[in-house]
Amino acid sequence: MTSTDPITTVQLRHPEPGVAVIASVNWQGLNTLYLKEVRRFFKVQLQTIWAPAITTLLFLAVFAVSLGRTRTEVLGVPFADFLGPGLIVMGMIQNSFANSSSSLLTGKMQGSIIDLLMPPLSSGELLVAFVAGAVTRAWLVGLAVWLVMLIAPGVDVPVRNIFAILYFGTAGAVMLALLGVLTGIWADKFDHAAAVTNFIVQPLTLLSGTFYTVDRLSPTMASISHFNPFFYIIDGFRSGFIGTANGNVMLGAGLLLVLNILLWFVCYQVLRSGWRLKA
Repeated sequence: MTSTDPITTVQLRHPEPGVAVIASVNWQGLNTLYLKEVRRFFKVQLQTIWAPAITTLLFLAVFAVSLGRTRTEVLGVPFADFLGPGLIVMGMIQNSFANSSSSLLTGKMQGSIIDLLMPPLSSGELLVAFVAGAVTRAWLVGLAVWLVMLIAPGVDVPVRNIFAILYFGTAGAVMLALLGVLTGIWADKFDHAAAVTNFIVQPLTLLSGTFYTVDRLSPTMASISHFNPFFYIIDGFRSGFIGTANGNVMLGAGLLLVLNILLWFVCYQVLRSGWRLKA
């Protein structure tokens, strides 16, 4: 039988049942799920993107009123300039967590999670789509907050190191997106996800030096703060705007890279096992 035989041609084009048709990455499926994640939060952008910007502006207004006409400086810059970048990245990472956790939890509660598990998407492709959607929302929130600060009186947020801003903003968003994936898989109802937000995410964010420098704490509390990964996210991101940091930026960059790799491995294994998803 020659290679040009029509039967052989059909067999080459249509593999036998059980033979993988998608040899490597399902780019079309991955792109479709990513776009679905983006469109999901973009339909309610007033709540998911612009509301955090307004909340940040209220934070700045409250601190401006409380400080009055005092010209407090932190790390060599006015307090408002010190506070602004921290508020930007705080909004980014909180929304990154909310996006990935709510996506999985909503699918579980509505019974539509099967629509994600049945298509020919690997665990890695599912994870990439969830994280990419969360990081996209995080950066849209960050840009919205930054735009609000550009027109807000009394605060100056110039970009001094774009690489530090991009790295720590993205690394922080990825870390919280992965934590959100784990939360969405574990949680059975929105109260569970809210508990993680209220008792883990928000405390670690607020106690990470967003509103103060850790060197003003007692030596014990300052040492504890340096074990908080949120401290390195906010400190590194802020250094891209004010040009100085409260800690070791390179140490923070390496720590976040290691944490993200570990979290990625854990999330991949959990998705692959189908724990609390396929039961």
